[in-house]
Amino acid sequence: MKRFIIMAAVALGVSATAVADNNVNAKDWTISLNVAKLGKYLDLTSNQYNDVENITTYFSDKMYSAYLSKDAKQTKKLREAVYGNFKLMKEALSDAQYKKYLYLMNVTLRNKGLDSYVESLPQD
Repeated sequence: MKRFIIMAAVALGVSATAVADNNVNAKDWTISLNVAKLGKYLDLTSNQYNDVENITTYFSDKMYSAYLSKDAKQTKKLREAVYGNFKLMKEALSDAQYKKYLYLMNVTLRNKGLDSYVESLPQD
């Protein structure tokens, strides 16, 4: 009985996390990255994991700030948020990890329709 309760709690937690971490909404320009999945995909070390976690939090805050700004400044702030994120990630990741991250972010931004606001996304 104890195992069943623990497994139910874990399953509920995992499903709630999966739904919350995949919350990407082009309307309000918030991007919430699942750092655990990103860490597995990029094969991060523990130091890199902490850096990436901080960078993604910073990126999410900047994206929200861009959404809240007036129309004239919105595109500029979005561009600054994206390129600032790429710059910080380039410092935190190895070359191979950074290429994988660029691919992932380019696909994400294109799928959400945000690539039109950011000219010439880095390819590698």
